[in-house]
Amino acid sequence: MPTVDEYAQGRPAPPLRDRIAFYSGYRQCGLPPGRHRGLPSPYLTLIFTMDDPLVISEHPDGRQTPDTYRALLGGLHLRPAMIAHDGRQSGVQVALHPLGCRELLGLPAGELAGLDIDPAAILGESFVARVRERLCAAVDWPARFAVLDAAFGALPATRPARPGTERVAHVWAALRRGAPASIAELAGQVGWTPRHLTDRFRAEVGLRPKEAARIARFDRARRALRPGTRLADLAAEHGYADQSHLVRDFQAFAGCAPSRWLSDEFGFVQAAAAADDHDGVHD
Repeated sequence: MPTVDEYAQGRPAPPLRDRIAFYSGYRQCGLPPGRHRGLPSPYLTLIFTMDDPLVISEHPDGRQTPDTYRALLGGLHLRPAMIAHDGRQSGVQVALHPLGCRELLGLPAGELAGLDIDPAAILGESFVARVRERLCAAVDWPARFAVLDAAFGALPATRPARPGTERVAHVWAALRRGAPASIAELAGQVGWTPRHLTDRFRAEVGLRPKEAARIARFDRARRALRPGTRLADLAAEHGYADQSHLVRDFQAFAGCAPSRWLSDEFGFVQAAAAADDHDGVHD
């Protein structure tokens, strides 16, 4: 059996970019069996498999039992998902903006926090089946990404944003940028108390503001991690007090030290970096 190891990234069509950050396509065949960590990030995860089902051996919410999925929708989470494969896996992952979730899926991202579900429960069996069929028939990754553009572009408008969501969006954008303001300062900027901001933010996004700030910082740092990177430099560049705080976040969000994650995911990191550079995809 020939070895196949493909990874590609692309941006959605411009009208979709307020709801979808990017697409990631992957196809592997003939590789050693292994496990991949689905790490916490600032995006909800929507996966359409192509050849083989997705095997979740451990969900972010430990109360969910291991299962297999032809398609999967996962909310924002604070623990890694463990994905097992037998050397074969293929599909397309859609990174969804939390504040576009209500318009795209008809419910706030907060209702999906920490969960992995079958997206057919929200998008319908026929939608999911049709997307998977067309992805499998497409000839290359740009064609597969175009399938997703067409499918999501044709979805009808659903629930409008709740009043006050623009204030949540202001705080979310500040946290994504790594703004140094405290939660009290951010609450003051939008005219809310810190408690009301925390409640509204968690209901809309699925995390508390402080949790979201940690996830956003961790996501920036782990995407910049490469072999030979000095952890002290990486920590300083991404706003950590010191190297030990960076390592603490890796232990919390990846379940391992940075060196272990890099070793386990080296091929994936290389492929993702190459795809980012080639396609001009930036988070």
